[in-house]
Amino acid sequence: MGLFTPALDKETYLAFITGYKATMYRIAYGYLGRESAALDAVDEAVYQGYIHRRQLKEMDYLKTWLTRILINECLKLLKTEKRLLPLDGLPDFPEQDTEVTLPTRMAVQSLPEELRQVIVLRYFADHTLKETAKLLSLPEGTVATRARKALTLLRVELADEEGGISHEKR
Repeated sequence: MGLFTPALDKETYLAFITGYKATMYRIAYGYLGRESAALDAVDEAVYQGYIHRRQLKEMDYLKTWLTRILINECLKLLKTEKRLLPLDGLPDFPEQDTEVTLPTRMAVQSLPEELRQVIVLRYFADHTLKETAKLLSLPEGTVATRARKALTLLRVELADEEGGISHEKR
């Protein structure tokens, strides 16, 4: 670290961000694939860059440094989303005793996130109540309650579908 390396001042940082923000958005969108998530990542990266701007040692590396912050924010968001288990990330289903139909997938997708997580882990990934509770860092009672609530909502949703649904109880 040089003794006289000038700190990145507020005006210089803001001027750089003004010109670089569109590129940052394209990077974030490429990582995340959704506009809202990309905008969140860019906003957080700009904020983190601003509060840590004095840590930048060489002005020549501003773009690289800020891009790295952005990528880390994107990876953080992806990691969070992975823990939330989106429906398109469901494991392959064994064909033995359960066939998951499109209406069932759509009904599960329409559940609130906290209920969908439990259903995906319990019934699509075949985790036990205890395993599901551990994966979600929740008490077993909470997982059981959410599973019952989700199943009730699914029954109502799928009963409205033409022909209804038949399923076996576990």
